[in-house]
Amino acid sequence: MPEREYDIVVFGATGFTGALTAEYLASNAPANTSWAVAGRNQDKLRQTLERIGRTDISTLQADVGDPESLSRMAQSTKVVITTVGPYINYGEPVVAACAQNGTDYVDLTGEPEFVDRMWLGYNGEAQRTGARLVHSCGFDSIPYDLGALFTVNRLAQDQPIKLEGYVRVGGTFSGGTYHSAIHIMGRLREGAKVARERRQRESQPDGRRVKGAPGRPHHEPDAGGWAVPFPTIDPQTVLRSARALDRYGPDFTYSHYLVVRRLPVLAGMAAGAGTAIALAQLRPTRELLLKLKDPGEGPSEEQRAKAWFKVRFKAQADGTGLKTEVSGGDPGYGETSKMLAESALCLAHDERPNDLVGQVTPAVAMGQPLIDRLQNAGIVFKELA
Repeated sequence: MPEREYDIVVFGATGFTGALTAEYLASNAPANTSWAVAGRNQDKLRQTLERIGRTDISTLQADVGDPESLSRMAQSTKVVITTVGPYINYGEPVVAACAQNGTDYVDLTGEPEFVDRMWLGYNGEAQRTGARLVHSCGFDSIPYDLGALFTVNRLAQDQPIKLEGYVRVGGTFSGGTYHSAIHIMGRLREGAKVARERRQRESQPDGRRVKGAPGRPHHEPDAGGWAVPFPTIDPQTVLRSARALDRYGPDFTYSHYLVVRRLPVLAGMAAGAGTAIALAQLRPTRELLLKLKDPGEGPSEEQRAKAWFKVRFKAQADGTGLKTEVSGGDPGYGETSKMLAESALCLAHDERPNDLVGQVTPAVAMGQPLIDRLQNAGIVFKELA
């Protein structure tokens, strides 16, 4: 990569999660890290920097509606962090600028259709320029992707591996996350079509088998409650890492579950999700849903302080069982901004674990160096007795 003015640029630093990411960098980036913030409104960017006590940080003019401004931003830095979503609406121009200019890219999307569209449109260009396009570097999908890698690295390499992930969370969500979820629900048909096109074009591992197992609802005492299959972007990310890395063995299977303590809560969640999906299919009702929460809204500092997450993994390989856990605090914002910032710092400063470029997963792009960073930052990766 040619010499760049900045190591990292945070695009969208005036938004809820973007401001938290800038605040994390202000407190935790090494002194030799040069970084800047970017967005449409320079006054709001300066207000954000004043609030976090870093008026020495540069501000850049960049707008998703102005490709030249995004190209200038990408050319100025080694890594772009973007928190501007929903990504299906605002993400593509940033991906395009980074792919064209050989700039590493991280986001926090949980939108499967967006990720598939970006692979179809820009994976080849990024491979040509050497850019690493790394989606889902927040609570989607760092704990699962790196937790799976952490677990697999403790198992025999030449044996079939069966892995199950169980997610428990406590906390609330922001308006931006809510809007992204409604857009996903409203575009299920489009998403399925794009996913099929990607599967048809994407190569499969040679001589190895990697597959997702949907699983079934069941009581799981080790995880602390009732488990239900959880078809988010996270199991897709884990499986893509497994297809890319031989370390996952000759036959890798993954199942992904959400865990709740009581069955009535699970039934209520299922009913609520079904209603939201149905309402999101029609434009008038979808717009009503979107009006329920503004994109800039987020939980208070007190609410974030009480939030937490735990992801437990159960693995079987060659008759050997292993249990591990990844855990931390506020999953959606405090820990997500930490994961996002540490991902960018890892891409900017650390030796890459392999030479794979293009659209790659967090485990493929950063692997053990990012696990080490997150452990040092307070996110716990551990084996269980």
